[in-house]
Parts: sequence; structure tokens; C-alpha cells
Amino acid sequence: MPDRPERRPGPPSRRPRAPRWRPRAPRWRDLAELVRAPAALSVPGDAIAGAAAAGGLNRRTAGLAAASICLYWAGMAANDWADRDLDAVERPERPVPSGRITPGHALAVATGLTAAGVGIAALTGGRRAAAVAVPLAGAIWIYDLWAKNTAAGPPMMALCRGLDVLLGASGSEAGGIRDAVPAALTMAAHTATVTLLSRREVTGGGAGLPAATLAATVALAAACAKPFGGTAGRTATALAGWYATWYGTAQARAATEPSANRFRAAVGAGITGMPPLQGALTARAGAPITGLAVAAAAPLAKRLTQRVSAT
Repeated sequence: MPDRPERRPGPPSRRPRAPRWRPRAPRWRDLAELVRAPAALSVPGDAIAGAAAAGGLNRRTAGLAAASICLYWAGMAANDWADRDLDAVERPERPVPSGRITPGHALAVATGLTAAGVGIAALTGGRRAAAVAVPLAGAIWIYDLWAKNTAAGPPMMALCRGLDVLLGASGSEAGGIRDAVPAALTMAAHTATVTLLSRREVTGGGAGLPAATLAATVALAAACAKPFGGTAGRTATALAGWYATWYGTAQARAATEPSANRFRAAVGAGITGMPPLQGALTARAGAPITGLAVAAAAPLAKRLTQRVSAT
């Protein structure tokens, strides 16, 4: 019987390694939902209204508006990162609890946009703009990490909007930031009403809250009106009326039927209805054409938020 051929030792066998799991990069649509991208149309008007009140628009206004958008988006991402456990119960469809965006990605987006916002403000408006952007960024993070679910929540969010208006004023070469304080207070008061309503987006509530915020909305619109101020005044009055109708109608419906859906609709109207109010402030400061352009963002914002929620 012939001998068997000698077997030569081959290379040592290697067990195939299991592929390492890596979280996929978020899709653009998921990121847009995370930062509530369409709601950013309510932001540039802050810078424009602030600049107009402080003496006029200039080449710095666009850069400061871009900085405001970055900080706004940062706040939205930080909000979802901080609320990831609560949203898993109340709003599991959001990007983080649904698993479409990891908590790490959300935190990275929030941090990166914060740095971008402060950096753009400093590059655009120098030290004066940075002196407003840094406290604004701090107020945004304080709201998201602590104040949101406390009694300090609405005042803190109002402070964020007020500082956003002052950020736009910081780039003015003609006037001072103090000249924009009335416009900042107006936007802060409006934001406080939206924040108060947002606390009932999930549970609904009584009719008293939307009735009270509606009264505040009417008062703010009246304060912005200037019917005997020439073209600028008439434009401001018309835009103030548009704002009161846009936001007020949703609040009136919530007062009639204080369900969670009606509260959520009122919050959405309060966000998308900011451009007419900002436009009224801009027109009242002597820039009616610019005010109309600012207000024109409202219908677009409303249409886009039907695809990506603003709340």
C-alpha cells in the first residue's frame, strides 16, 4: 500500500473577526429635525430688528444673523440631548429616542454649533458682539440643562430672545445697544408667552393660560403699532395686526379647546409668527421695506414646519 503524501503545515487558521459596529452618520433630514431647521426662519429678524433700532442695518447684520441661527440650532440640539430620557416616554418619535441620532451626535452638534455661533459673532462684530454672544450661549445652555423645567424657564428663554436682538444691535455703527432695549423687551415678552404655552404641549391645560397669553399678544401688537407715523408707521401697524391675527387666532382656539394639540398648534404659531412682529419693530424703527421682507418669512416658515416640526 503506497505511503500517504506528507502534509505540510499550512498557515495558522484565523477565526474571522466580527465586524465592528459603528453608529452611522445621521442623515440630513434627521439633523434638520433635531435642530428644528425651519424654525430658524424666526431668528434673523431678531438681528435685523435690533440693528434697525440701534441706528440702521449694515454689512455686519448678515453675519450676526448667521451667528444667531447657529446658536438657535445649538439650543435645539442641546434640548433634545438633555431631554432624551423624557422624550423616550413622551415623544419617542424624536430623532434621539427613536435611535436615528445618537446622544453623542446630538451633543456634538450642539457643542459645534455653539462654538460656531460665538465665533461668527466675534469675527463679525468684534469684542462688542462677543460680549453679547457669550452670555447668550450661556443662557441657552442654562435653559436646556437646568431652567427649562423650573419656574425660571420662561424668563430664561425670554432672556435668550432679548439677547439675540441685542446681538444684532451690537454691530451697529450709528447707535448703541441701549437703543435696541425696547425691541429686545418686546421679543422677550413674546417668547415668554410661547414658552409658557409649550409647557402644555403634551398634557394640555386650562383655558386661562392661552387667554392670558392672548391678552399679552394684543398688548404687544398695540405697542408696535404706529398708525400716524407715515409710511413706516403704517407698515408697522399693518404688520403688528398681522402678528396679532397669526398668533392670536391659535391662542383663541386653545382657549376654546385647551387640548394638547391646540396648545402645540399655538406654540407653532408663536414661533412662525415671530417674523411679522420683528418686521413691525423694524418698520417702526424707520425701515418699512426691510420690515416687510422680514415678515415675508412667516408663510415660508409655516409651510416648512408642516414637514419638519418647529416644536
